[in-house]
Amino acid sequence: MEQPKNNLKIIKDNKARMLLPNALTLINVCIGLSSIKFALDGKFELSIIAIIFAGIFDALDGRVARLLKGTSQVGKELDSLADVISFGVAPAFIMYFWSLESLGKPGWLLSMIYVVCVALRLARFNVGSNAEPSWKDNYFEGVPSPAGGILILMPLIFSLSEIDIVNVNYDIVVPTFFIIISFLLISKVPTFAFKKIVIPRRMTIFALFGIVLFFGMLLIYTFKVLVACCLIYIFLIPIGYLNYKKILKEKIINGENTDNEEVEDIL
Repeated sequence: MEQPKNNLKIIKDNKARMLLPNALTLINVCIGLSSIKFALDGKFELSIIAIIFAGIFDALDGRVARLLKGTSQVGKELDSLADVISFGVAPAFIMYFWSLESLGKPGWLLSMIYVVCVALRLARFNVGSNAEPSWKDNYFEGVPSPAGGILILMPLIFSLSEIDIVNVNYDIVVPTFFIIISFLLISKVPTFAFKKIVIPRRMTIFALFGIVLFFGMLLIYTFKVLVACCLIYIFLIPIGYLNYKKILKEKIINGENTDNEEVEDIL
């Protein structure tokens, strides 16, 4: 005799697919808040590591959502709110406790300006992220908030790296970084998104080896590797801008549709 099927479900399948991406986003929030607690305790090394992990979870939640077909408007808004905390509020507090506090009110003003710029950047993304796919998807409009959150920590990372090549006056460097990164966040400067990297099959083994080597060096020489990564990213900003303008010019010459010269802002 055929047994009746059990149709009892706690939640619907389409809702279940949204749980994991949103859970990753909430973990991102918890890690960002924890980085502030580490900074309050003077454990700035752990603060930086927490922000790095927040960046990893931020990269995972969107990809997992697309993989599981669990994207939602709630998840999109939640992701932006998490980014404001983990890459806006948290880095600002970390740098304030480490350096800007000594500047008094101007230091707090710089922290507020940076957080406002992160919020404006994410608000602009939420408004303009429903565009049709195009070649512009390979570029961000301005520096993305996770990259900005790590770049703003670069003076602290450099101080922990024990690199004695140059003597740095952090009272000047830190405010300068805050002004420059805040501008880049809300600017329309095209920056590489690295979303459509194609690796030939014959190069897969070398790519895997490179990834393992990178993370191995990151574990052993954490802050030195982070300094190198930040410098490489800063160096790629003008290259990305020039590359975008070159491709745009080629598209115009070929008569292809370029309705809007502004880069698509897809995170």
